[in-house]
Amino acid sequence: MASLPSLFAVSYEECEWDEAPVPGMTRAERRHLGRPYRASVPARIADAGIELASALAADADEATIELARFDAGMGGELAPFSAVLLRSEAASSSQIENLSASARAITEAEITTGRGNAAVIVGNTAAMRAAIELSDRLDANAILQMHDALLRASAPRIAGRWRQEAVWIGGRGSTPHSADFVAPYHSRIPAAIDDLCAFLTRDDLPVLVQAAIGHAQFETIHPFPDGNGRTGRALAQAVLRAKGLTRLVTVPVSSGLLAARDDYYAALDAYRGGDVTPIVTSFADASRVAVDLGQMLVHDLRTVRDDHAQRLAGLRSDSAARRLAEGLFTHPVIDAGLAEQITGGTNVHRHIEALVRAGILVGRADHKTRGMLWRSPHILQALDDHAARVPRRRG
Repeated sequence: MASLPSLFAVSYEECEWDEAPVPGMTRAERRHLGRPYRASVPARIADAGIELASALAADADEATIELARFDAGMGGELAPFSAVLLRSEAASSSQIENLSASARAITEAEITTGRGNAAVIVGNTAAMRAAIELSDRLDANAILQMHDALLRASAPRIAGRWRQEAVWIGGRGSTPHSADFVAPYHSRIPAAIDDLCAFLTRDDLPVLVQAAIGHAQFETIHPFPDGNGRTGRALAQAVLRAKGLTRLVTVPVSSGLLAARDDYYAALDAYRGGDVTPIVTSFADASRVAVDLGQMLVHDLRTVRDDHAQRLAGLRSDSAARRLAEGLFTHPVIDAGLAEQITGGTNVHRHIEALVRAGILVGRADHKTRGMLWRSPHILQALDDHAARVPRRRG
């Protein structure tokens, strides 16, 4: 027995649909106006017991050990690579929602007024960073702050606010009547989130299992008009950090979820029916994929770092140019102001030119800032290679 389905399965209630007609409604959709629809009612899980099949429990334990081992292995290289791994998690989480951009576009958008998918992914990076910073208090306010960080720049009207309208998944209509899943009525959100947070603060559950179930419960509540998936995956990272499973870096678990996206979505559906097995399996599998991909990314970055060291062999070990080269792993695209922050000094153009001569940086004029941007092609290539390695398979 994977779990007791009655503990986690949603129930349903009828809610009034009194929205006004919108342009383009079909005749069938207009017939739904004024008619009640069925909204889900999430189960209360704060004190729910969880029983996993022994094989699944062992699988989750194995994945947990792999995550902890990868995190511990990064201890000596925390500064240069932690930002890279966090950005990788944000990019993969965004790609699950079909939001993708090159590493260059994303990192340029971090220091310019970015637009399109790159700017949206920068928001997701901010949400992931907020999740890690807020992991010491897993409460409703922390979740609102994650969502605010995600959408503050792109959708400030809804950022950091619980929804006040119906939302649903699937179906082709502009009403919830034919949807595949209708999220709970908005008045239920605060209590449901408090119940979820109580579940997340328990200390009697395996961490990866707790993160997986907590994430699925959050997606079931669907508390925001937009950005639920990305906020929910940021919340999962906050749980991993809060419980001490990841202490140093953000392991890009979303790259593993992206690798089997259809399975992941099916697991969320199964959870709403009361079965926790698929979502725990999905997170365990994703964690192993994430560790494998993360190790390859770190290997590539170490290779780039060694290459940079050879190119700068004639410079003192404490030179500003070397500090700038190391800072590129956190900021693969820089402008003069960012270079000054990294080096802690002035006359940064001399140090930038040293890296340009060494083939570490390539510059170009930026029409948005009316200044110069410099990029590290080797680091950006390593990031793009990482994204291309994510295996894609259907469910």
